[in-house]
Amino acid sequence: MTRRMIPLILLPLGLLAGCLPQDQGHQPPRPRQQARAYAPSPAGAQCMADLHQRQAGFAPLPDAYYGGGCATINTVRLLSLHGDTDALAVSNLGPVTCPLADAFAGWARYGVDRAARLALGSPLARIETMGSYNCRNIAGSDHRSAHATADAIDVSGFVLADGRHISVLSQWSAGTAEERYFLRLVHTSACKRFGTVLGPDYNPAHRNHFHLELSAAGFCR
Repeated sequence: MTRRMIPLILLPLGLLAGCLPQDQGHQPPRPRQQARAYAPSPAGAQCMADLHQRQAGFAPLPDAYYGGGCATINTVRLLSLHGDTDALAVSNLGPVTCPLADAFAGWARYGVDRAARLALGSPLARIETMGSYNCRNIAGSDHRSAHATADAIDVSGFVLADGRHISVLSQWSAGTAEERYFLRLVHTSACKRFGTVLGPDYNPAHRNHFHLELSAAGFCR
């Protein structure tokens, strides 16, 4: 009788890796628990329906738990948004919780596209971001950032249909009067849709972006 040979199974090295920030060009860490097939809760299903009604392009993502307070639960990947008349591109976004995606889609149309037409005379074409999910702490603290649960988006700039690029870093203080007015319009409208909004007037760490976060804080700066 011959013994049956049991094949040796090698664990991928990625399973041993810690949390890596997804929005800095790295692959996301492998979850400690296997990602589950997507099965939305009733609230999640309603959120998806709301996103669809906003004409947003998106893909539902499976729940994943990375440990250390980092997870992506009830998230989607936003592929496109929609203004009053045309589709809007969005850059560099990873997983975003569905409620945040829904608020972001509404802000893109009513708070940004319309502000661009009003202040700059051109529709919006693209919103540029610095990412969403990132397994990290709030800068200078030992508390997890809202980015660690995909509950925040950092917006760095806007591209108009006529080709102009409006950067938070460059135009918040040094832009034309119209550009500065536009950026303050979209910042103010963000404060009506998101619980926490941080921009260049908050601290130097936010000089180049708007931090948009769903929370109950009601903090706008």
